[in-house]
Amino acid sequence: MSQTQHADQLLPVADGRSTTRVAWRLLRARRGSLALTVAAFLVTGFAGIVPVLMIGRVVDVVRDDGTFAEVLAPVAVMLAAAVVAAVSTTVSTAALARTVAPALAELREEVLDRALHLDSQQLEAAGVGDVLGRVGDDVRRVTESLDEAIPMLLTSVSAIAFTVGGLFTLDWRLGLAGLAAAPGYVLGMRWYLPRSIPYYRAERTAEGARAEVLVTGVRDAPTLRAFGVEDIALERVERRSGDAVAITLDVFRLYTRLGARMNASECVGLVVVLATGYALVSTGSASVGDATAAALFFHRLFNPIGAVLYVFDAAQASGAALARLAGVALIPPRDVAPVDAGPEPVLTLQGVHHAYETGRPVLAPVDLTIQPGEHVAVVGATGAGKSTLGGIAAGTLRPTGGHVRLGALDVTTAPEPVVRRHVALVSQEVHVFAGSLRDNLLLARADADDDALWSALATTDAAGWARALPHGLDTVVGDLGHPLTPAQTQQLALSRVALLDPQVVVLDEATAEAGSSGARELEQAAAAVTHGRAALVIAHRLTQARTADRVLVMEDGAVVEEGSHETLLRAGGRYAQLWAAWSDTGEQPVGQA
Repeated sequence: MSQTQHADQLLPVADGRSTTRVAWRLLRARRGSLALTVAAFLVTGFAGIVPVLMIGRVVDVVRDDGTFAEVLAPVAVMLAAAVVAAVSTTVSTAALARTVAPALAELREEVLDRALHLDSQQLEAAGVGDVLGRVGDDVRRVTESLDEAIPMLLTSVSAIAFTVGGLFTLDWRLGLAGLAAAPGYVLGMRWYLPRSIPYYRAERTAEGARAEVLVTGVRDAPTLRAFGVEDIALERVERRSGDAVAITLDVFRLYTRLGARMNASECVGLVVVLATGYALVSTGSASVGDATAAALFFHRLFNPIGAVLYVFDAAQASGAALARLAGVALIPPRDVAPVDAGPEPVLTLQGVHHAYETGRPVLAPVDLTIQPGEHVAVVGATGAGKSTLGGIAAGTLRPTGGHVRLGALDVTTAPEPVVRRHVALVSQEVHVFAGSLRDNLLLARADADDDALWSALATTDAAGWARALPHGLDTVVGDLGHPLTPAQTQQLALSRVALLDPQVVVLDEATAEAGSSGARELEQAAAAVTHGRAALVIAHRLTQARTADRVLVMEDGAVVEEGSHETLLRAGGRYAQLWAAWSDTGEQPVGQA
């Protein structure tokens, strides 16, 4: 897949207006703490200009040979302003945390909820790295901005506003002189903005692509080592990491050039303020203290303006991250209202065919009907299209053409959560989720009590080892807890099916990973779970085909034979050849087979 194709399949990114709308929706629910935050930052900004005004007063008092008491009064005011600034800073920081931290947590939950309810086909196309990048790196970037950049931005903006006001308070001509640097700042930002925004968006996408290859490499490490292709995976990681680093360096170079423009503007502004102050003092229009305060005021703007530029740079990055989060949060929730498929619905596939890439079909048109309680096995060589047919029947893969219906339910177009209530899929790639055994089972039915959980485990012959766990149902399992064998993992997946109690079960080589020692137990568990239900079994072991009501034989994406086990053996076709190879003899009597 090319990079362009992959970018087209990534999860959506919101535009600026939509991102702002999402942020405001989250913040307006906390208007009280938001208003307190803004008020506290304004108080902090006002308290910051008081010392500068008092320094000018001290200069004039000393120049006029004032008394100690006259010097002490401005110093006392400065100390009081410092205390007020400290208190308001504490209040503003705490209020900001109470405002944005819950909002960010709510946004993260929305993103995760939307991602979990997307069709698995869309998630697979986007890649696990894109999803993890959003709920991981993007949330981290926004969190850092909220913890550091936003307080700095609000403090700096209020300081700039009050400082400029202080200049005009001293003398309107000094205020205008201070504004001489504004055109340079404006031109610098107009140069920077159009160039930086695309970089930051590309940076977030590149970091998502890097996460994709890292996660894939770690997950598939055993397979990569088995085939001796670790170097290929490492080269992909290195290339994606290099792409992300290159974009980051470009952003830094761009920011450095912006800094040079800002420094030039500061120089121009300071020269104009000093020259104006000198002229006013020379004509007697202003005191030396006023000119000193004006110079200090303007010099005081350097740090806030620099902080705004730094924060703006961080805000660009966090804004790109927030846009990616908002893009997922704005995905409309799908209607998952229950659909009654009927008491004994028939699973019908009409002319379903599929191509993962245009012009390269992997599944020819297939018509298939499975009656309630009927078991159909699908056999064939690797690449014959068995898993594609199973995915379409289970509703996890939307076919290129054709329709799948289960009674009144249109499996082809219905949301996947709705389909899952009626059709369960178990593949050979099952997962043990981090948590207790109980948590893993409740994924199938959240309201199940302990009796129902033990009954489901007993159905798949898993109750024995489950009761032997250190804490029974409350035992933490998986990578961070008690390890489960491949056979136990599959039994757990089959137990979830028993707990869900669907009308149709699709088993995609669900016993393939058990090994010969656990194959019989897993086949018995699969038979117990599918008993009384319509079942489509992608058979890894032909013993599953022998017990099926009907067998489909596939080659090159097409069904080439269909019938019962005995009928196909007597026909002497492709299935008979597969069975002979499986039983390791070509002379086994049909009756004994």
